[in-house]
This record gives sequence, structure tokens and C-alpha cells, in this order.
Amino acid sequence: MPIEQADIIAGAGIVGDRYALGLGAFSKTKAKIRHISLIALSGVERANCQLLAKQQTPFSEGDTRRNLVISGISEDELNSLVGKIFYLGGLAFKGTELCVPCQRPANLLRRPDFMTVFEGRGGLRAEALESGILNHGDMLTHTGSQEK
Repeated sequence: MPIEQADIIAGAGIVGDRYALGLGAFSKTKAKIRHISLIALSGVERANCQLLAKQQTPFSEGDTRRNLVISGISEDELNSLVGKIFYLGGLAFKGTELCVPCQRPANLLRRPDFMTVFEGRGGLRAEALESGILNHGDMLTHTGSQEK
């Protein structure tokens, strides 16, 4: 569901998000930092091109179950942020791991092709290092060399 802004809490994530509340599907079973998840718009578009070439139904951005869809960055650039500090609208985040496509969205959507077309472009999980407001359209910036 598109929103204009989100309240980010350092060490927790997006106020009201299922993982910030400890209610996500994997909150109890797989202890990981899941403050925020991002996916590159270009990755969604490339996945959908593969599907359309096979005359299959494309996925919506929301079908990916990621918190943010980021434009202006490729899926490879987004993937390279694991272990690095980056900024969204001036707020600092640290990439913690890639979002490997899993069975959960595939099962919820009854679309086993989800795992195949999002391989290598499933997105990034990140830790919220600062609290503040994230606005729709805020740009992702990074220096490429920052690690913490």
C-alpha cells in the first residue's frame, strides 16, 4: 500500500510494520534484523519482462512484500549495499543481507514463479540506524566505501 511518509525508529524499523511489532511471519523463528526491506524498481521490471515474454502475469510492486520500492538504482547496486551504510532521505541505514526470494510470497500469491524471476533481485534487508521521517520520493544515496 503506497504511503506518503513513514516514521522510522532506530533499532526497530517502520512504526506499525509487522516486523517492528514482532508480528511478522518470521519474527519468532528466524532472528534477523528486519527493520526495513527494499527492492529496486528495475528488478521488479526485469522480473516482469521475463514473465511477459512467457505470456505470464506480471507481479505488482506490492506483491514483493518489501517495504520500499526504490527507483534510480539497479538491483546489482542495491545488492552491493550489504554491510554498508546508506541514506534514505538523510536517515542512515545499514544493509544487513539480501532478501532471497522465498516460499512465503510464492505461497500467498499461489505463484511458484516468484522465486525464479526474483532470484538475484529480491531486495535488501537493512537496519535503521537513525530515527526520523522517511518521505515518498526520498533518494537513496551512498558513498560506496562506508562500512560500519
